[in-house]
Amino acid sequence: MKQEQVPQDQENLNEGKLAKLYYATDEKGNYVKVNSIGWEPETVAMQQAWDVVNDEVETARKKVIDGKASPLLYWIKKNIMTTGMVAAYASTFGFMVRLHCKPFFFNRLSKKQLEKYAYTFRISVEELTDIERLKKNDR
Repeated sequence: MKQEQVPQDQENLNEGKLAKLYYATDEKGNYVKVNSIGWEPETVAMQQAWDVVNDEVETARKKVIDGKASPLLYWIKKNIMTTGMVAAYASTFGFMVRLHCKPFFFNRLSKKQLEKYAYTFRISVEELTDIERLKKNDR
């Protein structure tokens, strides 16, 4: 690709704050380093991916509010994690994390286990268990 053909999409998700380094050829055919602030297909793909993540977070939030899931599910989705990842961070088993995503089991967790989950998400136990806060986040 020629130096002047390196994509510069102004509508990118990082608002031009991050640049990627590309190698392009100058008018003499030599390779030169050129920064690009975005490329439209990349921007579209990233926006679609973030839309999926945001939809999953919103679905989890509604499940928590409706009493169908525990706040743990919301925080897992919000942090773009899996139950296996959370299990590894909280020193437990994946099936236990899945059980704790159900309100019945979550409400019976010890303070120590809640602290492990809170530490995993870098939040306080109060934030982890505060369903009222999730209700206020209506979009």
